[in-house]
Amino acid sequence: MTIDFTARPEKPLPYSDDFSSADQYVDSLLDFATNSHLFQFLCGGVHILDFFTSEPGLFVSAVPKEWQEYLVQTEPMVLLDFLMRDDLDTLAAQTGPGQPPETLVQYVKDIRKLSLRRSFQPSKPKLPVLPRQVALGMNTKKVHEVTHFSGYIDRLSEDVARVRGQELTHLVDFGSGQNYLGRALASPPYNKHIVAVESKEANTAGAKDLDILSGLAEREKRIRNKKLYHRIMESVDPSEANDEEALKRAAKALGVTDEDIATIDLRSRKELQATYAREEGKGSIEYVVAKLGDADLAPVISQLEYTETHSEDDLSMMAVSIHSCGNLSHYGIRSMVLNSSIHAVAIVGCCYNLLTEKLGPPTFKPCFSRPTLQPLNARVVRESERRDPQGFPMSEKLSTYNDQGIRLNITARMMACQAPGNWTDKESDAFFTRHFYRAVLQRIFLDKGVISKVYHGPSEGEGEGEDGNESPFNFSTNPVVIGSLRKQCYTSFSAYVRGAITKLTTNSDFSQYSQIVREKLSDITDEEIAKYEAAYLPRKRELSAVWSLMAFSACVVESLIVTDRYLFLKEHSDIVRDCWVETVFDYGQSPRNLVVVGIKK
Repeated sequence: MTIDFTARPEKPLPYSDDFSSADQYVDSLLDFATNSHLFQFLCGGVHILDFFTSEPGLFVSAVPKEWQEYLVQTEPMVLLDFLMRDDLDTLAAQTGPGQPPETLVQYVKDIRKLSLRRSFQPSKPKLPVLPRQVALGMNTKKVHEVTHFSGYIDRLSEDVARVRGQELTHLVDFGSGQNYLGRALASPPYNKHIVAVESKEANTAGAKDLDILSGLAEREKRIRNKKLYHRIMESVDPSEANDEEALKRAAKALGVTDEDIATIDLRSRKELQATYAREEGKGSIEYVVAKLGDADLAPVISQLEYTETHSEDDLSMMAVSIHSCGNLSHYGIRSMVLNSSIHAVAIVGCCYNLLTEKLGPPTFKPCFSRPTLQPLNARVVRESERRDPQGFPMSEKLSTYNDQGIRLNITARMMACQAPGNWTDKESDAFFTRHFYRAVLQRIFLDKGVISKVYHGPSEGEGEGEDGNESPFNFSTNPVVIGSLRKQCYTSFSAYVRGAITKLTTNSDFSQYSQIVREKLSDITDEEIAKYEAAYLPRKRELSAVWSLMAFSACVVESLIVTDRYLFLKEHSDIVRDCWVETVFDYGQSPRNLVVVGIKK
């Protein structure tokens, strides 16, 4: 029986009103993801680095012919409006030049219908404003996230306590970072007890400094012989004032005994520990530095002060997180199933490109499927072949669907982080220009022999497809992934090419390329670079149109990932009392705004 949580939304998933139930939505979502070859191509089969390495190119070869004229003639922001916002029923009734073809309109309708709704209403009309000292270090986006999620968690924890008849003892934050969320929840008016789990000690150290500034902690007091201390400080160079070993050497040079040195605390201010006083009715924070490799929290729980005076059976905890990276979201959700002390979860995921893959590479090749490109300096294929049991998908439903399971390669998962609904004209132009530069440079690399073609499928090694011709679907390249360049390298295509050559021939991370790049590109002229830019500039619109289609289509990829997490909890009905997904942030402020909630029986 479903319990009446005051915080629970009407639907367990924020699906479109086109569906009468969550089951109907899930069935339609999985059917589309496995049967739409165009969706599979746009979400996993397009690699920008190979956009111009074949002729007539990916756009002409893969995008339906009846779509092409409309896509290249439509301004980028107008195209985004069509994909994301325009009234499609009105458009469908219009015919004639300049109108989108009917099949394109239907594809856009399908993607919109299958994408989880992202509209947001605050949990309360007015939430407490974060005090200035608690909001230290936060930008506008983080203030929005922490304000709304703190209020949400407070209301949800009251629900959990009411239904379970037991107050929560702790909130466990997976991947706490600078602990902005934990600091807000530990402060008035919430006064929660936080366990901040973070893998990087530097982040924890920074978080503790912010705790001191917020008043949640005090800096460790030190007692020192001030007269002797000042004498030592006067004898050293100011640059060594915070160097404990240098100060000890100076003290010995002055004839200070080891016994007297012991009376002087020579640690710098940064080295002093933060101290936390636990008071009745007030919140608290405990930090645990741990790199989680799975959802087993035993190593974390064993470090809690609570277990020194209580048994582990007394713990009643909720796992929470805002945008925990990659698999940490999976660990947080699984933690309720694997740990008796975790009674609820509320996880907002992010960084889908960092998720590992459970099922490995596809065992079949749909007509629009292409292998994931494997640059020499990347980990893509190695990770996909690892078949990580902690990776995507989590649920049995997606893992076994149609006896093949649902697979999302890194290209598809990366596109699910793009948030096209928030793109602006200026940002989009800069973004498309960077990708245009990357794609044309890769063509130069191919023509000059820096990289080569790699053939796939039944014609592997022969360079021909089923019709005897080379196509974008029977070959790719072994690309050079350059990464970011200095800002001035993006002022022109010539500056970009020169910056890329410099990086590849001087940066030790690219030593495998340095010799061949010098041999093949050392004599390339500005005139030759300009010819490449002129040849491909008329096709820049092809690239921007396909990238927009990819990002828009990947709204369904994110829906697949979130739905998989919901289904995982739903499948554990022997443990999970209730579960759902809803929005907790305004999309314009924070587009990764879907929280996955689970409550234990």
